[in-house]
Amino acid sequence: MAQEHADELETERNNVVDDRRRPPRAVVGSHRIEEEMFGRAFDKNVIWRIWAFVGPYKAKVFISVSALLIFTGTQLLIPLIIRDAIDHSMTQGGIDRSALLAASGAFLLAILVNFAAGYTQETVVGKTAKNVLFDIRRAMFARLQRVSLSFMDKTEVGRLMSRLQGDVNSMHEFLENSLYSVGDIALLFGIVFVMLWLDFRLGLLTLSVLPILLVVRIFWLPRARDAFLAAHETTSVANGALAEAIHGVRTVQSMERQQVNFILYDDKALANLRTHLIASKYAQVMVPIVDSLTGLAMALVIVVGGSMVLNARIDVGVLVAFLFYIQRFFDPIRSLTLQYSIMQRAMASGKRLTDVLDVKIDVQDRPDARALSPEMDGSVEFRNVTFGYNPNHPVLKNVSFRVNPGETVALVGPTGSGKSSAMALVHRFYDVQQGQVLVGGHDVRDLTQESLGRQVAMVLQEPFLFTGTVFENIRYHKMEATRDKVIEAAKAVGAHDFIMSLANGYEAQLGERGSNLSLGQRQLISFARALVADAKILVLDEATANIDSYTEMLIQKALIKLLEGRTGLVIAHRLATIRGADRIILLQDGQVIGTGNHDQLMALGGLYSKLYNLNYASFDDIPEEEPDTTVSGVSQT
Repeated sequence: MAQEHADELETERNNVVDDRRRPPRAVVGSHRIEEEMFGRAFDKNVIWRIWAFVGPYKAKVFISVSALLIFTGTQLLIPLIIRDAIDHSMTQGGIDRSALLAASGAFLLAILVNFAAGYTQETVVGKTAKNVLFDIRRAMFARLQRVSLSFMDKTEVGRLMSRLQGDVNSMHEFLENSLYSVGDIALLFGIVFVMLWLDFRLGLLTLSVLPILLVVRIFWLPRARDAFLAAHETTSVANGALAEAIHGVRTVQSMERQQVNFILYDDKALANLRTHLIASKYAQVMVPIVDSLTGLAMALVIVVGGSMVLNARIDVGVLVAFLFYIQRFFDPIRSLTLQYSIMQRAMASGKRLTDVLDVKIDVQDRPDARALSPEMDGSVEFRNVTFGYNPNHPVLKNVSFRVNPGETVALVGPTGSGKSSAMALVHRFYDVQQGQVLVGGHDVRDLTQESLGRQVAMVLQEPFLFTGTVFENIRYHKMEATRDKVIEAAKAVGAHDFIMSLANGYEAQLGERGSNLSLGQRQLISFARALVADAKILVLDEATANIDSYTEMLIQKALIKLLEGRTGLVIAHRLATIRGADRIILLQDGQVIGTGNHDQLMALGGLYSKLYNLNYASFDDIPEEEPDTTVSGVSQT
């Protein structure tokens, strides 16, 4: 069976251009092409924005352009030196050795200058382009570190990576080739000028083949553009399918989908191959056309120019110089044709890069923002807060509550009630539409984000560890923390023993997102990190939801130490964490519908009792019939 499939694929590849039996199909997931692959051939707005990054390197650009013009000048000069060598050193009396020696010296000097200028412009252009791209990458990274989470919520990570890598590389290609385009244009006009200067009629005869090239380009350009676009689109689709299959390899293998996914991916790979073959055909077709026109022009010059030499109307050196110029004349045309698509891609890439650089930062420090004092009391208060990721659909509606200094408060409610959104507002990841969020008695909008972040530590349901050592991850929030402080924190949360069991202990290298640790171990490290941060306010957003009972027991012990002298805001689906809270705030549909401790809310019945029985109690405690879903028994606020 496998052999039959292999034979079928081989046959299909052999007939890939004409085969239409297997139209592309979609794999699981979406791979829509929403990015513009090609832009206008020239976009002045993009050029001006990129020029802002080139500005600091103006001196190097000037050196590059000067070297390029010298390089182009020597290319124009060499055929003239050859012409003079032929016409002046060859006389009726024989060879004029002094004239030949002078021509040889001039030829050698021109070659040396040509080499020096070419080496200078290649070296300087390469370094300048890499420096500019380095600055663009830094600017984009700095911007993405500061953008509001609302932007990140609706932007795919893959698309941002594409801009940081693919689009930046397109700009690198453009920056290097744009200077060569200047040289190609200068060389093209220089050759036209010199040929017309040497002999006007023979120059016009040479240029007579250009209309043929112009007509070819008129028909070639739109078709080539469509072919290049299709090739880029199918490449993106194939890469997207490949990335999805790699990320979901566990699910693929668990469901035995390998063969099906291979066939689905093979469809996209074949479609990509077809479009690239077509694009390659259009890219390469200009080469033989230009070569044919070069041969045609040389044939015309040899026939007509040869007769003019025989009739003594021009010198032999002029005819030889024309042949050299014709050989070079079509090279810049070929180069400019290939650079057209590079420029189009660069304009589209430049637009996408500037879009990232221009992303609006919604959450910013006010000009008069003050630093939150480490001596603040640690209180948290919501005053009539209304908030929604889409302002037209609020998640929190006129929410008011206060968490006193040193108090541990749990937020409880059904999915979508606004618990995590409330936690995000405490750290000011978003700004409220109405009302106020106060930390230490200050509106968070009046505080600097840096000082607020130092006093609010968060432990999330999915702990995120960075590539590096265990030691570096634990002190990530507070880089000045000493090793003793890190070890003390790890011991306090029960992480020290498993860390010491790792190879190299605290210097053990973690994989991407801490993949070489279990989820419970990663969470313990995140708790240690929160303890090292020594913040006045600790936010636990379902931090124990995915942890086994033994690890939860360790964390519950750690929480006593962790919350000591701190204000705690807790979202949890575990009974021990909820019952240990000083107070519980019950949310439903973005509104506070009840407050009290566990016993008080259980005595009232209603929504809290239902949530407890469904989520927090052991399975043996779940009643036979579902409790009443009304909330009439819960104290209203």
